[in-house]
Amino acid sequence: MSLFSTFFLAFSMSSDAFVASLSKGAALAERPSMRDALRTGLIFGIVETLTPLLGWTLGLSMAQYVTAWDHWIAFGLLSLLGAHMIHEGMQNENAEDKPRRSPSSFLRLVVTALATSIDALVIGITLAFMDANIFWTSLAIGTATLLMTTLGVMLGRVINTMIGKRAEILGGLALCGIGTSILIDHLGLLA
Repeated sequence: MSLFSTFFLAFSMSSDAFVASLSKGAALAERPSMRDALRTGLIFGIVETLTPLLGWTLGLSMAQYVTAWDHWIAFGLLSLLGAHMIHEGMQNENAEDKPRRSPSSFLRLVVTALATSIDALVIGITLAFMDANIFWTSLAIGTATLLMTTLGVMLGRVINTMIGKRAEILGGLALCGIGTSILIDHLGLLA
């Protein structure tokens, strides 16, 4: 696999995490610090580095099972997280004095990172059949995700200041949209 292909793959794999991190940044109670943004970026980056490696190890024997359900898993996890954010955003709209969330919990970040990295797991399976260095490719995907997620968290707060308490609702809708997009793409409904 060429350097350009690896670069393109890495940044395309980080696009879901970027959108998810925008919604995370928008839902924070205060402007995220670079430390909070890097923490989120590291969690997403590590998960996105490990999932292609896991996919690679699954290889041929598990490929049919993972690819048969990956889109449903991603859709379900992202929709649940998105619905939860929409619910919290509506509660925040109804309670003017209620403080917004502080930086996301570790568990919530890991679940979101896993939901957005299922496609990277499938890419790892696919790379098992190609002439590609899985370690460099996984590292490239993880690094791109670290950068894009950190940037997304920082930009998310800007979005929050522009649209206020509706940011969490829009972030939840974005997560639901990502899940729906993954499902539609895998089912070929728009083809």
